[in-house]
Amino acid sequence: MSLRKSLFYGFLVLIVLVGQQVVNRDLVEGVPPKVHGAVINNKVPWEGAIEGPGVIYFWASWCGICQSIQGTMSDVLVQTSGMTVAVKSGSNEDVQKYLKKSELDWPVVNDADGAIGDAFGIRGVPTIFVIGPSGKIKFTAVGYTSAIGLQLRLWLAGFE
Repeated sequence: MSLRKSLFYGFLVLIVLVGQQVVNRDLVEGVPPKVHGAVINNKVPWEGAIEGPGVIYFWASWCGICQSIQGTMSDVLVQTSGMTVAVKSGSNEDVQKYLKKSELDWPVVNDADGAIGDAFGIRGVPTIFVIGPSGKIKFTAVGYTSAIGLQLRLWLAGFE
């Protein structure tokens, strides 16, 4: 590969890394905040639901990128502990209708006003927090996340 191409690709990688730092800068670290809210679809209770490694997934019914990773999140939520938070997606009934229409069997807390997302420092959806066995946030991902990328983060989180 020529020096010019190498520099170009190196510059692209740098832009992506800097972009991720900017997007993630306000996200909480360490122990995630307590979430006060009922699970709207009679799944496992929120408190104590994450036994690391696990995930907390913030999504919205109106988010196209969230829709593109629904299958990945469904697979992950079958394999590992986790909870989801529907951000500014309407009433409990609206969220339940969306889950049924989309054939999603996720434990969901409705964050109708965005207060839970604010406590976590999220600036957009989808946002995923990977929780390690100690209960601390090990990784975060904002935007599209591949299945292999999420599985790798979960696997690495298990090595605390």
